[in-house]
Amino acid sequence: MLAKSVPHIPAGPPALSYEPKWDGFRSICFRDGDEVEFGSRNERPLTRYFPELVAAALAELPPRCVVDGEIVVAGAQSLDFDALQLRMHPASSRVRMLAEKTPAAFIAFDLLAIGDEDLTARPFGERRAALEQAMAASGPSFHLTPVTTDVGTAHRWFDEFEGAGLDGVIAKPLTITYQPDKRIMFKIKHARTADCVVAGYRLHKSGADAVGSLMLGLYDDAGDLASVGVIGAFPMATRRTLLAELQPLVVPFDEHPWNWGGHAVESPTPRNAGSRWNACKDLSFVPLRPERVVEVRYDHMEGQRFRHLPQFNRWRPDRDPRSCTFEQLEQPVGFDLDDIVPGLGSTRR
Repeated sequence: MLAKSVPHIPAGPPALSYEPKWDGFRSICFRDGDEVEFGSRNERPLTRYFPELVAAALAELPPRCVVDGEIVVAGAQSLDFDALQLRMHPASSRVRMLAEKTPAAFIAFDLLAIGDEDLTARPFGERRAALEQAMAASGPSFHLTPVTTDVGTAHRWFDEFEGAGLDGVIAKPLTITYQPDKRIMFKIKHARTADCVVAGYRLHKSGADAVGSLMLGLYDDAGDLASVGVIGAFPMATRRTLLAELQPLVVPFDEHPWNWGGHAVESPTPRNAGSRWNACKDLSFVPLRPERVVEVRYDHMEGQRFRHLPQFNRWRPDRDPRSCTFEQLEQPVGFDLDDIVPGLGSTRR
């Protein structure tokens, strides 16, 4: 079951249940006796990547159940999505090492079946009560997400929990049944803007004479241009126009602050243009003089990069590229994961 984006936290009617929006891998956990399986939102198997959660499910969940939730990794101060991404590794030996070094946790927020009973046709309010009963003996790896029916508390969670790496708030009508692939829940995420320098582009994957994505940069305290992400949602006509408009800004790599890009195809490495999750992926680009500024919409940062793909808002010809620094970004106040879900921080090593 999915959620559709809305700009504000709804207050009802109908009566709503609110919960934090966790930033991890959406997953459904199936336990049948000694058998445990984890599936992703698009039904891809996740079980082999999280052996510690398989063991935990056998110890912490009822003998037969189907639980909907989110797989997360707790970092030193907040959720660590980068560490979670690294768990998706083809080598079993590395998966086992990471399971020990960066163990995952499962945040449960819905119960679809218990024993021989299918709960999907029952209203969420009843499913939540059954989930609380089923999770009574859970921990330290399986946790129950907090919920509230008070819209004021939901607003406070939206403001405070971002500091622990959470993504916003989910609102669920208490009467809804579980409907796979239907967007009948609501998600409210943080929305912000930032002015970024366009430092390069990649060609469109179709092979057309068009821009595929624009590479974005911000200046750090040392005056260096840091790579922070890309934008790429443009109509094809705009992509072709951009390719022509950007040609006067094309420069050799030895005149560009990201001169590592010139070696990306021959020898990608984790510290430059290579992907840490796909070493064979070509992340080379066409370098541009850092003169053009674009305003983008984003939700939050993961370290020094946009956590999710930002969206084009408008061009800023009035903005000095050198003024596009990290200082413009809103920094959420830190918040301890254990104050949201007691014991979640104990999964950290």
